[in-house]
Formats: sequence, structure tokens, C-alpha cells
Amino acid sequence: MTKRKEIELGLISLLPRLRRFAIGLSGSSDEGDDLVQAACLKALERHSQWQPDSRLDSWIYKIIMNTWIDRRRSAVQRLSVPGEGLWDQIPGAPLVAELEARQDLKRTWEAIKLLPEEQRQVLLLVTVEGFGYQEAADMLNIPIGTVMSRLARARLALAKQIRDTGGTE
Repeated sequence: MTKRKEIELGLISLLPRLRRFAIGLSGSSDEGDDLVQAACLKALERHSQWQPDSRLDSWIYKIIMNTWIDRRRSAVQRLSVPGEGLWDQIPGAPLVAELEARQDLKRTWEAIKLLPEEQRQVLLLVTVEGFGYQEAADMLNIPIGTVMSRLARARLALAKQIRDTGGTE
């Protein structure tokens, strides 16, 4: 199997995770989708740069983050709630429980979007995407202690924000 074909197949299997990360990073499902599309295109164009003995997911997450940073530098924009407009599409059982869950999820995303970008990146990589501290440190090119510090500050800020806004019970 060629390297490009291996990347193509790997990207297909990673798409749900990449999309979730990009939406969380950007704060918008439309921009998240654009980020994923741009990152996948860059990955395919630069397939020769990927080392088959390295993790494809780490490589593509770095591409997404670099693309996001490049876009942020070129055009400062206000974040919106991730998934806005999609809340009505969340399937659920009882209507009351579903509405409460939607509200809790929306409150959580609103709190996440208020975090500084550095904390939001670490929080999404570790708690949402399930990467270890060392993997996140490698992806962000920062020491593992910085990852742990940013994650701790992000968790404290989220807890305070949710508590102060009458968050989940």
C-alpha cells in the first residue's frame, strides 16, 4: 500500500475525531468542518512528509492546530457556540431530560469557548480526544509540565464558570 493510500484510509477513520476537535477548537461547526477539510487537503498534498512509523492522528492534529493558528492570525473573529443550530438534532429519550442535557452541553461549550486558546487546546486534546499528557505536549511542542498546568487551570476555570452560571447539577 502506498503512503498516500495509507493516509487516505487513516483520515477516513479519523474524520469524526478530527471534526469534534476542530469544532471545539474553532467554536463553530462550519469553521470546524472547514478546518478539517483544509487539514486533510494539506495532509494529502504533503503526504511525503508523514513518517509511516509515526502516529497519523498526531500529525493531522498538528496540521489542524497550525491551520487554526494561521487563520486566527490572519483574521481575528468572535467565537460562537460549537454546534449552534445542531442542538435540535441531538436524539434523546424523554423530552425534559433531552432539553436539560442540551442546555448543560450548551453551557459547557460556552464555558470552554471562554478559556484562553492555550488552555482550550490542551483541554480538548486530553479530555475530549483522549490523548495522554506526553502526546499533547509533543503535538503542541511544549513541556509536559506546561500541559498539566494548562489542563489544571482549564478545569478550574470551567468548574468556576459552570458553578457561577448555575451549571449542571
